[in-house]
Amino acid sequence: MESLRSWWREIGDLVLPAGCAGCGTVRAVLCTGCRALLYGARAGTARRVRPAPEPAGLPPVYAAVEYAGEPRSVLLAHKERGALALAAPLGRALALSVTAVRAHGERVADAVGRGAAGEVLALVPVPSARAATGRRGHDPVRRIAVAAAARLRREGLAVRVLPVLRQRRTVADQAGLGAEARRANLAGALTAEGSRVLAYGESVVLVDDVVTTGASLAEAARAVRTAGGRLLGAAVVAGTRSAREEPG
Repeated sequence: MESLRSWWREIGDLVLPAGCAGCGTVRAVLCTGCRALLYGARAGTARRVRPAPEPAGLPPVYAAVEYAGEPRSVLLAHKERGALALAAPLGRALALSVTAVRAHGERVADAVGRGAAGEVLALVPVPSARAATGRRGHDPVRRIAVAAAARLRREGLAVRVLPVLRQRRTVADQAGLGAEARRANLAGALTAEGSRVLAYGESVVLVDDVVTTGASLAEAARAVRTAGGRLLGAAVVAGTRSAREEPG
């Protein structure tokens, strides 16, 4: 049923494009100006962001854009309104963040004398609550991760999407919850398991669409570390204003 809904949405996006998902002024999936905001010259390079307060265990997080204005509208159109054609441009923005995380990991590896050349990078999506995925009819983060991986492969990076994180108990939808409530909601909720296996010591970048309090990424990081993954950091499309920006 989910795949059927996704198919109809993709056909609808191609046949009957509405106004630009970012600014709404052009009859196109995404106009040139909004593409530039996401991943072009106006977006620049991804920057490290730190939620305030920063949850324990949060890895370095890099965001391509601020979660505001046109980028926020694009993300919401993809996630909540099923505008699946937006996965490709959002994936391209996410690829910028993954590249920044990888560069950070290489600097750390050089500092401790541990090289990472030739490794396949695993992009591990942060899963949404099952109820939210069912309501939306698709998994937005996984879809963006697949698009980002395709972009990175074209740029010569060995990368794979590894959706190994699973919820081992029911969690509430994070929307509307504060920082403390989000941490309590997610504490111990994730595990890395399933038919796809995370190899011990495998280089991992967590991926998500937005970072707000950092609670989801901190819990995902705990699950990856428990499974033996070598966590380089987390890449997101956008960070909220509450997350302080730092030079890349």
